[in-house]
Amino acid sequence: MRFSMPMPRRSRHPLVRALSLIVGLALVGVLMLFGLVVAGVLLIGGSLVFALRHWSRSRSTASVAGRPHQPEIIEGEFVVLNHTRHAVR
Repeated sequence: MRFSMPMPRRSRHPLVRALSLIVGLALVGVLMLFGLVVAGVLLIGGSLVFALRHWSRSRSTASVAGRPHQPEIIEGEFVVLNHTRHAVR
């Protein structure tokens, strides 16, 4: 079964065509404005979260400034792989 919608007929009246063009441009403008507002909110929110994390991290490191720094060591096993053959593509 094939679903097909009938083709919409374009109006021949020039006033209706001009009005539909203006409505279409207004709709695109509103969508672009909405996208810019969302992008601005994300940018401002992200910068606030980044600043808050940076501020809280600097406060936590300032409280342990009296103690000497102990580096954190991650232990693990490593294996060196020698490739004698080229990979087949």
